[in-house]
Amino acid sequence: MKAQTLFFTAPRQVEWRENTLPAPSQGEALARTLLSAPSPGTEMLVYRGQFPRRLAASADSISANLRYPLAYGYACVAEILQTGPGVDEALAGRLVFAFQPHTSAFVAPVSTLHLLPPGLPAEAAVFLPNMETAVSLTQDIAPLLGERGLALGQGIVGLLTLSLLKRFPLESLVSADRFPLRRQASLRAGAAASLDPAQRDFHTLALQALGGEKADFVLEISGAPQALNDALALTRFSGRIIIGSWYGQKRATLALGGDFHRSRIQLFASQVSAIRPELSGRWDKSRRFATTWRALEQVQPQQWVTHRFAPARAADLYRLLDESPQEALQPLIKW
Repeated sequence: MKAQTLFFTAPRQVEWRENTLPAPSQGEALARTLLSAPSPGTEMLVYRGQFPRRLAASADSISANLRYPLAYGYACVAEILQTGPGVDEALAGRLVFAFQPHTSAFVAPVSTLHLLPPGLPAEAAVFLPNMETAVSLTQDIAPLLGERGLALGQGIVGLLTLSLLKRFPLESLVSADRFPLRRQASLRAGAAASLDPAQRDFHTLALQALGGEKADFVLEISGAPQALNDALALTRFSGRIIIGSWYGQKRATLALGGDFHRSRIQLFASQVSAIRPELSGRWDKSRRFATTWRALEQVQPQQWVTHRFAPARAADLYRLLDESPQEALQPLIKW
């Protein structure tokens, strides 16, 4: 069987390359992709060539050792067409989620495929990696009854995380993003207010929206290193800043010479590839996946799909995210 796979060949250049797939061997399955979801955040660093060229190998194998040309992506929903030896033939026809690059078909070990829960739409399931990130961020935030929270960045991961945080009995939950489309989505997801961080009086407006006090926790998920200074200015004494952004080659210049020295503010790096050590005695990947599936059923994130592109228009999709990010939340490639 022939497959078409999307390759990033240089900054802002993508192309489809054809390859022949082998028949599935022991423990494997052949699957045909129905949907794949480009990441408007991490994947755009790859598209723009802003990823570190010498990233140390780590548990985050998807983002390790990146170099052109490469097939990159991690959110596919596919239909199993054929099973190999040792695999239950009844799986043929089932829908699965796979951490695969953008490709029309693939052969993979069945152990790496995740069956969709009954009734969950494919367009919701394709959000699985971003929702798992949102679950991980929420666990790292560890919100408490009556706390005030601020989320900087309302792209897809920001919206998903805010949707989960809204379920906690917080005193206030406020968000910020540069783009009106994202702010509108954030308000619908449950933010008490969603502000433009480019406003000159942003800090004053944020304090008012939070109820007159600084935030107990700030989630920085905007992808913009300068947002960390907003987080520092708006976090109260002994509060915590959870950094979910991957900045790639972008540098953060922090204002640490003022009140920060006496603030006892914690800066916490959160990344989905590992479970917080304090939780690892009770939580593992399997339990977190189960929680993620339930969160997808509850949030129904397909509400944020703004574009559906045919594979032939992949270059247009990435150009949209690169040049007009204010017009899109989550585009999909639909086969």
